[in-house]
Amino acid sequence: MRLSLERMLSELDDMERSAQMDTPLHFIDARAKIIVTLLFLATLLSTPLTRLSELMMYALYPILLAACGGFSFPRIFRRSLVVLPFVVFIGVFNIFYDTVPSFRVGHIVVSRGWVTFTAIILRALLSVQAVLLLMNATGCYNLCRGLQRMGCPSIFSSLLLFIYRYIYVLLQEALKMSRAVEARSFGRKSYPLKVWGQIVGQLMIRTFDRARVVGQAMAARGFDGTLPTTGRYTGHWTRRDSLFTGTWCVFFVLLRFFHPAEVRFRHLL
Repeated sequence: MRLSLERMLSELDDMERSAQMDTPLHFIDARAKIIVTLLFLATLLSTPLTRLSELMMYALYPILLAACGGFSFPRIFRRSLVVLPFVVFIGVFNIFYDTVPSFRVGHIVVSRGWVTFTAIILRALLSVQAVLLLMNATGCYNLCRGLQRMGCPSIFSSLLLFIYRYIYVLLQEALKMSRAVEARSFGRKSYPLKVWGQIVGQLMIRTFDRARVVGQAMAARGFDGTLPTTGRYTGHWTRRDSLFTGTWCVFFVLLRFFHPAEVRFRHLL
């Protein structure tokens, strides 16, 4: 348990450090990255499952974005695999219920169920990768400020940031309690349900108390519920932001409505 908590805290810290890098992607306005990510998700998730070739072309976005932002795409890909068990459980039934032949590879007939099953997995992985790249290239704080500058209600952006910070506080307190339990358990691995109930109760009390202290400190410094809109990467919209947004938006729209790979993929198979 302690190792899992340490790994999650390490990943959060790594995401915050990644958001402070100096790459062309990091200097793109947060609003531009939000718009592009939303359009990517909208076009990707609205593409029919039977158009597997077009879904594969959407993989260009996370690959190129990772290269532009100085991220390791294999690492982003491995982190996106966390959703794989859930997606497989959802899509595996398509294999058994949709047995209509889709195409033939030599003497092997591939049913439409296998095509849609693969498409479901691909859409899920690409969606998670896009969100991970957005978070790593922007950071939660700049992301919330970008949403606020786009007209999102300040209470929503503030709550989103507070939820993120509360998760961090919760993990820190859970790690402290896990270390304390290990130090006093003398190698014991299992505990009665009553003990687990006490641990969870104490964890909630400690995190609520820590959050209350943080809230009082913010109020003492003049926080009024609105995130400040000054700071790094929150300047004026530039030509670079327009070029980034326009290029990707045109690519996604062409890919979604003009089906450039569909006919070629069918002839290839």
